[in-house]
Amino acid sequence: MIDSQSVKTTESGGIRGYDAGKKTKGRKRHIIVDTLGLMVGLMVHSADIQDRDGAPDLLKSIRHRWPWLLHVFADGGYAGDKLKRRLKKIGRWTIEIIKRSDKAKGFEVLPRRWVVERTFAWLGRCRRLAKDVERSIASAEAWIMIAHIRLITRRLARYGYR
Repeated sequence: MIDSQSVKTTESGGIRGYDAGKKTKGRKRHIIVDTLGLMVGLMVHSADIQDRDGAPDLLKSIRHRWPWLLHVFADGGYAGDKLKRRLKKIGRWTIEIIKRSDKAKGFEVLPRRWVVERTFAWLGRCRRLAKDVERSIASAEAWIMIAHIRLITRRLARYGYR
């Protein structure tokens, strides 16, 4: 499952852009998670890059580490023929867009999509990630990975894996 999240940055926060959909000036975090919500891939860039334009770079970065991953679930922001053509060039990826029903009003839990949203919520518990204050993209990605490693180790400790 792939999704993105726009976060505000500080004035001295380095590279940033404007996400017109969310009306946010800052950066965009793209993540890919497995069915358990554990992060498989991460990419941070300026917020002015659309979801469908950022997805191929992220998928290309995980292709060699996770060669058996072939099918990706995404939201409506990743729909379009342009993305499907780019995915065919970089690998054997297939993408399935999970949309809300036309009759739905208000909030609706979508199958499979809630997993990636839950991962963003887990990361949102870390105070340092509430706002992106890092000057470099590499530093921002590192802090997200540190938060996720902390989450995994606490879960392992809670259930007593030996």
